[in-house]
Amino acid sequence: MTDPVWRRDEIESPCVRVCVLHPTERLCMGCYRSGAEIASWSRLAPEERRSVMDELPARASRVEAARPPRRGGRAARLRGE
Repeated sequence: MTDPVWRRDEIESPCVRVCVLHPTERLCMGCYRSGAEIASWSRLAPEERRSVMDELPARASRVEAARPPRRGGRAARLRGE
């Protein structure tokens, strides 16, 4: 169907379906949006979405810096940790 009524020029969602909020940063560890941004995404204007999208790379470094170091796994068991 090529009906122009159903065409939408929107910025895609950055969601990667890893929906877990970081406990201290309060940002999704998958897409780096806040819970409020995720909840309101469908109602945001394209300019607001673009603004959020532009901020995501900086947020990624905040979440990664605050992420606790990985522990465990097979290698740790073999080392006796």
